Amino acid sequence: MAIIAGAGIVVKLVLLLLLTFSVVSWAIILFKFFQVQRAKSESERFMDFFWKSKRFDAIAAQVDRFTNSPLTVLFNEGYGELKKVVDADNTSEGSGFSTDLGGVENVSRALRRATNSEITRLEKYLTFLATTGSTSPFIGLFGTVWGIMTAFEGIGKTGSASLAVVAPGIAEALIATAIGLVAAIPAVMAYNHFQHKIRVLINEMDSFSTEFLNIVQRNIAGK
Repeated sequence: MAIIAGAGIVVKLVLLLLLTFSVVSWAIILFKFFQVQRAKSESERFMDFFWKSKRFDAIAAQVDRFTNSPLTVLFNEGYGELKKVVDADNTSEGSGFSTDLGGVENVSRALRRATNSEITRLEKYLTFLATTGSTSPFIGLFGTVWGIMTAFEGIGKTGSASLAVVAPGIAEALIATAIGLVAAIPAVMAYNHFQHKIRVLINEMDSFSTEFLNIVQRNIAGK
């Protein structure tokens, strides 16, 4: 703290910027941790419930129990589109759901839209973590370079290169790099961790979409 208090204005601004990056990054890390954990646990519960249920309307009535699962969003969108197509089909022909009218394609598009929307929601704020991880070391390096320049300027003014003259300026300079690494390392680790977890959730959404369409084609389209 004494070194930071004695630092120049430029180095202090660099440290303040890095501190802001670090605080925001940790807030995002905590938020994404709970968000991804809830999505994972509720998706597992929803899939158990989905396969135990026999009817889509029964699932739709209980879907509010799994509000944090991205799979429930896919189900709601797919089931909503399915009902629209079936209602339109019954009105126009008085018959069951028909693939000839592009009904399955409509449901498939609804599932793709919901998947893209959920991917965007899950990846929200991760860009900031990537930016913090990639830029913080360079911002810290800028503070270090500036501090070393100031130290050499002090050497020129005093005409002495003794350790007592050089050491404070070098210490002041290097602390910027240290803070930059403190901000960057957790951000990079968290970004890679969440990217892996989100890829797993994306695979689950793709699998669910495929199974949903298979059920539609197998049990409804033939009616």
